[in-house]
Amino acid sequence: MIRKTIHFTGDVQGVGFRYTATRIARRFDVAGYVQNLPDGRVEVVAEGEPDEVDRFIGAIHDRLNRHITDHCSEQSEPRGGFGRPTDPDTFVVRY
Repeated sequence: MIRKTIHFTGDVQGVGFRYTATRIARRFDVAGYVQNLPDGRVEVVAEGEPDEVDRFIGAIHDRLNRHITDHCSEQSEPRGGFGRPTDPDTFVVRY
């Protein structure tokens, strides 16, 4: 299991980014959250098996690429606290 924190830059707020990312997450065994940041970026935190997390992030890029101008990613040890990745409510929008 890994944890990835990704910050997306671009026209990523006010375009349905968070809700689209949440819908995408339901197709993968990941847990975590997506939230808008005060500086205009969107933060995605996802935990799961490395390949599954990478495929999830790739799917976000594929679907929302026209809004993303840049991103940075950091990998760390999983912290948990999201519930089981197979539970559909374990990837949520944070406000």
